[in-house]
Amino acid sequence: MNVYPVILSGGIGSRLWPLSRECWPKQFLDVAASGRTLVQQTLDRLEGVADLQPPLVVCNEAHRFLVAEQLRESPLGTARILLEPVGRNTAPAIAVAALQALQEAPDAVLAVFPADHLIAQPDALREAVEAGIRAAEDGWLVTFGIVPDRPETGYGYIENGDPVADHLQAFQVRQFVEKPDQATAQKYLDQGGFFWNSGMFVLRASRYLEALQAHAPSILRACEAAMVQAERDLDFIRLGGEGFANCPSESIDVAVMEKTDAAVSIPLDAGWNDLGSWATLMDAAEPDANGNVTFGDVLVEDSSNNYLRAESRLVATVGLKDHVVVETADSVLVAPRDRVQDVKQIVGRLQQAGRSEASEHRQVHRPWGSYESLIVAGRFQVKRIIVNPGCRLSLQQHHHRAEHWVVVRGTAKVVRAEESFLLSEDQSTYIPLGTVHRLENPGMIPLELVEVQSGSYLGEDDITRLEDVYGR
Repeated sequence: MNVYPVILSGGIGSRLWPLSRECWPKQFLDVAASGRTLVQQTLDRLEGVADLQPPLVVCNEAHRFLVAEQLRESPLGTARILLEPVGRNTAPAIAVAALQALQEAPDAVLAVFPADHLIAQPDALREAVEAGIRAAEDGWLVTFGIVPDRPETGYGYIENGDPVADHLQAFQVRQFVEKPDQATAQKYLDQGGFFWNSGMFVLRASRYLEALQAHAPSILRACEAAMVQAERDLDFIRLGGEGFANCPSESIDVAVMEKTDAAVSIPLDAGWNDLGSWATLMDAAEPDANGNVTFGDVLVEDSSNNYLRAESRLVATVGLKDHVVVETADSVLVAPRDRVQDVKQIVGRLQQAGRSEASEHRQVHRPWGSYESLIVAGRFQVKRIIVNPGCRLSLQQHHHRAEHWVVVRGTAKVVRAEESFLLSEDQSTYIPLGTVHRLENPGMIPLELVEVQSGSYLGEDDITRLEDVYGR
């Protein structure tokens, strides 16, 4: 038996704006200040489960280098990263993972996890996953029902029926229920037998595809076409755009689990949190004596029951109660705790206005490192650029701007037209408009430099790439 962790990493986490953004969403952030990002934690907590194979990650094409970098040192081995040209929800994402796993192992079992959950008790999760694997081997399609501790209206529910076998910990799923109102959620809690729908699954790959063929054949056909058209690019598997674009967008619950008679649920009590909003993130943290949860440089005076997060400067509150305040280098969110779901409206307005704060942080990450705009003013811009050891930018030229580079740390290898030379700390060079050039870090420490751009247009799309190791 071969167990494949499948990590679903396609979301953008807009309800955690301004920390989570389209180009750097929550699954790639250390939102709980644990030292590991959410996608890294998702794999970390599976260590110890028997027969684990290298993971399969399904993600947005725009996030491919984030995934590759963060899973570079995965304890489970080198991840296969399947790139979705467009988002099509969980049923197709799991289908392409199943098709890929079956190319490698006909007995493949998928252990499917969203990349944005917190689990306080990983031992309990591993025990439940191992029970799920046993049930999946018997042909059941397994999900996990979170044991509720409050009448929650933000989650869907699963009602459990009878046990399916004495040797398994699974129960037949009687029904899936949409997010209830407060009174109904309280009734579910009082009555018992109802569990939060976790969105985590264990499935034999071949059995899942059989269920798709029975209940959602159009999804299966489109995913098969996307895999036939798929191309390998570096460490990535690019799904065929035409085939995947024609795929219906449906969740696994709607496409399969609500229709099949093979759906079972295993109760899970492991300190689960799906981090769907700032309120749930606050619930997952340990407050101080006044009920405040604080991160970063925060000063509090006569304030209580707040979530206060400072990313780049001091945040101070006086007399504040029941609020969320999140500060980043370019944006600040202030909202009552009971209104934080509405932050999506702010993101929508930023998108409509074409503002970069909806999608990017001031520090923008690239496969070679990162850059940060420090000053933007008319015909010039100042950036801080960091190039990781052994990495290099594309061979490129600009048609509307010139650049001046000053090295402040490390060693830079510069290609400028026909020249190639090294720059050390406190040295600089000038790249005239239209000149073919490349920047590389040949050293063992990060290369840091200040770039001054000048010209009639300073947009990031003023790049003609002549050669690029990252295939952009």
